[in-house]
Amino acid sequence: MSGILAGKRVLITGVLMESSIAFHTAKLAQEQGAEIILTAFPRPTLTERIAKKLPKPVKVIELDVTNDEHLASLADVVGEELGGLDGVVHSIGFAPQDALGGNFLNTPFESVATAMHVSAYSLKSLTMACLPLMQEGGSVVGLTFDAQFAWPQYDWMGPAKAALEATSRYMARDLGKQNIRCNLISAGPIGSMAAKSIPGFSDLADVWNHRSPLEWDLADPEPAGRGVVALLSDWFPKTTGEIIHVDGGLHAVGA
Repeated sequence: MSGILAGKRVLITGVLMESSIAFHTAKLAQEQGAEIILTAFPRPTLTERIAKKLPKPVKVIELDVTNDEHLASLADVVGEELGGLDGVVHSIGFAPQDALGGNFLNTPFESVATAMHVSAYSLKSLTMACLPLMQEGGSVVGLTFDAQFAWPQYDWMGPAKAALEATSRYMARDLGKQNIRCNLISAGPIGSMAAKSIPGFSDLADVWNHRSPLEWDLADPEPAGRGVVALLSDWFPKTTGEIIHVDGGLHAVGA
């Protein structure tokens, strides 16, 4: 199969629903010639069911990015399946309910710490777990939601995404010598499972109805998936530490 990912081996996290950016990334990656493997937590069976809708069969492995044992065994499990890796997609984010929905000033540190660990630090821990499989370099791509601004209802996921963005830059600095690129896609809002967990998500998404230069479709994750696949490919060979916006241009305009 030909395509911009022909011959690439890619690990993709976060495939939970057919409406997710991660699912469309996996679909497009296969269509563009990649061999992929999926990770899932806490319900691998859910991901296995969704994965049946992909163009080709794919293995799903359980991975809790906060579990040191899972991370320690990841390279062996993936290496046995694919032999190595050329790309890693980080599509992981979580915050407890008391860290979202307008509760910013009252959120306890324990909930903030969970959000930071799962949503930001995991980019580093996942990449380091995969590093032994990326001997010839590769591309790490994560997903963010523009951390320049304070968004309605988003609360502590905002600082968590800011930490994710900074983490990606530092990783780009430290992994460049190994020819590993680290970049992020900053996507507009999508009606995914993660979005549905945010109380008042419709208020946040409504911003795009009034300010986005290009018409934005909450039900269309494919543009963001295309951005991820492009960064996984060899078409951005000298781009690292970057944040590419796939948000209809909203980041570029004021009120």
